Amino acid sequence: MIFRLIAYMFIAMGLTCVAQADVVKPALVEISANTKGTVTIEVRASIEALLTGIDARYKNTQDAPTAEEYDQLRILPPDRLRLEFETFRAEFLEHLLLKADDALVPLEIVEVSIPEPGYPKVPRISVIILSGELDQSSTSLQWYYPARFGDNAVRVRQVDEDNEKWHWSEWQWLRNDKPSEPFSLEDLFTQRPIAEVIISYIVIGFEHIVPKGTDHILFILGIFLLSTRLKPLLWQVTMFTVAHTLTLALSMKGVISLPDNIVEPLIALSIAYIGIENIFAHSLHKSRLVLVFLFGLLHGLGFAGVLSEFGMPANAFATALISFNVGVELGQIAVIVVAYLLVGVWFREKPWYRQLIIVPASLVISLIGLYWTYDRIVF
Repeated sequence: MIFRLIAYMFIAMGLTCVAQADVVKPALVEISANTKGTVTIEVRASIEALLTGIDARYKNTQDAPTAEEYDQLRILPPDRLRLEFETFRAEFLEHLLLKADDALVPLEIVEVSIPEPGYPKVPRISVIILSGELDQSSTSLQWYYPARFGDNAVRVRQVDEDNEKWHWSEWQWLRNDKPSEPFSLEDLFTQRPIAEVIISYIVIGFEHIVPKGTDHILFILGIFLLSTRLKPLLWQVTMFTVAHTLTLALSMKGVISLPDNIVEPLIALSIAYIGIENIFAHSLHKSRLVLVFLFGLLHGLGFAGVLSEFGMPANAFATALISFNVGVELGQIAVIVVAYLLVGVWFREKPWYRQLIIVPASLVISLIGLYWTYDRIVF
């Protein structure tokens, strides 16, 4: 029957989510070009992912065929992991490219900094520092980080130590095995057109929901199940949006901050609560809006984790923040539209909608949320 198929769909989605290990994040690359003729590159990436070939093809490490090897590396102390990286050092250098104008800049690894194993679900980010000689007459730099190492975001800093001047470029997101656009080394960097900033951050926000935001998707589905009517659904989504926008902005400005090992379990618990409330509540109450708002505050701190590593353009902070939120909302709307077309259109008026749709689906959501809460606290 169609009802069983729908229930199985939720269950199948839940089972794939439960097996999450670390999320796969892009590398962050900062290149400092010194007027004295040197260049320093800091690559912040997961060495475990580099060693096991886990790149942007995978949403989380558990999806990769080398997941078991990754998990073994993930718990190694820094000295042991550094030894493992030594066997990969030559290959890493071979595939990175930095061009000054049209000439390749020879690079060498001068330092590898690896932290202690930390909170699961968030990859251990190590810092690989490279250096090279830069012709002082160079007018531009171009960076290439191969897709086999994953996606990356890169920016360049001009450094004039004698005159105590420096200036950062805007970030560039690099995907699909493409090199960066050339970064100018003449005077101040040209700021990206505002349209590019808007489009870039909308895409980042949307992708954080679809397909990467499994926990946020489940929360939105939980809201949808008990309120397939448009008006109450829009009220809840609006409250959620206002709340996560508030904490996201405050977090990015450094006003509030909570560590991942607190935020992530609480987000999982909010998912479980929404599912449990759906099971026992037969109708919506105004208190639901308050709860959705409070949970939105938590999810905003989770969104901040995405932008905190990538950064925000200083000259277009508000534009980038609004664009990111627009992307998040478009992602949420996409989830609601799909759920409405699959479930709401056909079944919301049926007398058995609660027994055969709301309760089974909410049970799956709450069980996944409880499992994630346990998993994120214990491990």
